[in-house]
Amino acid sequence: MNTHHSHEHTHSHAEAKTKGAATRSLIGVLILSSVYMVVEILGGLWSGSLALLADAGHMTIDVAAIALSIFAAWIAQRPATSEKTFGYFRAEILAALVNGVTLVVISLCISYQAWQRFYTPHSVRGEWMTGIAAGGLLVNLLGLALLHRHGQHNLNTRGVWLHLLTDTLGSIAAIVAGFLVWKWDWNLADPIISILISLFILYGSWRLLRECVDVLLESVPKGLDVREIKMALEAVSGVIEIHDLHVWTVTSGIPSLSVHVGLKESIDPGIVLSTVTKLLSERFHIDHVTIQVEPKGFNHLGEDCNLMKT
Repeated sequence: MNTHHSHEHTHSHAEAKTKGAATRSLIGVLILSSVYMVVEILGGLWSGSLALLADAGHMTIDVAAIALSIFAAWIAQRPATSEKTFGYFRAEILAALVNGVTLVVISLCISYQAWQRFYTPHSVRGEWMTGIAAGGLLVNLLGLALLHRHGQHNLNTRGVWLHLLTDTLGSIAAIVAGFLVWKWDWNLADPIISILISLFILYGSWRLLRECVDVLLESVPKGLDVREIKMALEAVSGVIEIHDLHVWTVTSGIPSLSVHVGLKESIDPGIVLSTVTKLLSERFHIDHVTIQVEPKGFNHLGEDCNLMKT
């Protein structure tokens, strides 16, 4: 029996450089959001707009979410220990999960307050609401641009990106509501738009939570088919059986695989290991692999090996 491990791509210099760039972008977004968070809170209180306060409240959560994501990105780079052999990679997934839950809570709170305003309408300064929301829109668009390319492959960064996206939609909605109040004195536009904001938030948070749970339950990563992988491995020369095949994600961008490979007689295990490792890397982009090769007749329970001690 031979066991092969491949970890080289996981800790590559290129990956570390990418994570560093993502963290710098998060810090830039944190500064922008913190400054305008104060502006929107004061503006929402002055104008009396629930939609603007909802947007400000969401931006407050954005600031906390970004700070959490930066901390998670930092701690995820800590080296593995004898107790935590995978290191702290999943700190980023936990941060994304927390962000997803907070998004759901925000949307429910906004909906509740909006529902109350249908029965007790509030006077709103539409011109102030429109101007402040327009400034928030510019800040959010800049944040989205900074994080766009990083959020495609990292759930932690995507959690922040989704916060900013829903906040952007909230700013647009607040501008529309402010204009309707300003020009036509239609105060009901404020709670109506607020409910629409909450629905946008729920949609984005549900997708994020689902992906986080998939990682924590070690589901097969998106874009990979276990049946296809098994068929490809069975087609390797000298292989007679594939079993105990598992594919999961350690954290965003790090798919992992373990498998037992049964071999024909008189087959060099080293050649099969090299072939299988290359196949998994080039065809399926899986570089973190553990492969156990087993000669024909090998009993993994050890019943026929007489090696068990009493």
